[in-house]
Amino acid sequence: MLYEERALSFACHGEQLIGVLALPQEQAAKGVLVVVGGPQYRAGSHRQFTLLARGLAAQGIPVLRFDYRGMGDSDGAERAFDDVGADLRAAIDAFMRAAPGLREVAVWGLCDGASAAMFYAPQDPRVSGLALLNPWVRSAGGLARATVKHYYGRRLLQAELWGKILRGRFAYRAALGEIGATVATLLRGGGAPPEAALPERLRAALAAFDGRVLLILSGADLTAREFSDLVAADAGWRRRLAAPGVTRRELPGADHTFSRRVWREQVADWTAAWLRSW
Repeated sequence: MLYEERALSFACHGEQLIGVLALPQEQAAKGVLVVVGGPQYRAGSHRQFTLLARGLAAQGIPVLRFDYRGMGDSDGAERAFDDVGADLRAAIDAFMRAAPGLREVAVWGLCDGASAAMFYAPQDPRVSGLALLNPWVRSAGGLARATVKHYYGRRLLQAELWGKILRGRFAYRAALGEIGATVATLLRGGGAPPEAALPERLRAALAAFDGRVLLILSGADLTAREFSDLVAADAGWRRRLAAPGVTRRELPGADHTFSRRVWREQVADWTAAWLRSW
């Protein structure tokens, strides 16, 4: 299907935001808003967001990817991912104006873009779906547990590490310091309460959203593993992700940003199939 790409400029609290719209020739009732995790801009790592938008538009699905305030080409001061609700609302408003016939939007986000999408979605009835890739649920304790469980053991099996050791190029002091800091965090119980509250806040936000959810996790990413460990240990998260309307996918071997072509294409295929299923 033919589509066009064009730049959009729209206002958010008196500042200008910049986006790129991929718009099929035929009208569609459902579109995708790509929320960029920081610090990135609308193209994404390895041009992932650009390629995703073009691939979906070629299948008849309009896509808007944009820079929220303080990122990329948009005006304003940089802000945290949990403070971009106004930006998402302004982007959906602009999307609806630019894509005739659009009635609902799925918000697609990677890392803290996924977390920003979770915070925003319950506030806007136009959002009918969430595509969440390697959601950011970071806490000091969660990171320490994930590092011990998923990183150190795998690291000991890597030939590159043993090559450094045999050549006398391994930084023992730095490595021991890092391990010591990780163990100390675990012994302290996981860090400060405000940081630890993020997983609970996200769980509450997702529980308040009654639309469709696509969850995609990388098999070789510490952020994804921290999220998986959180879900395994938290009954509230397990209940929400076991609910009807939730689709879960995992891509073994993939890194955080799906840097290989085969990984990016699989993510795009899963996204398109999910959008067509409802």
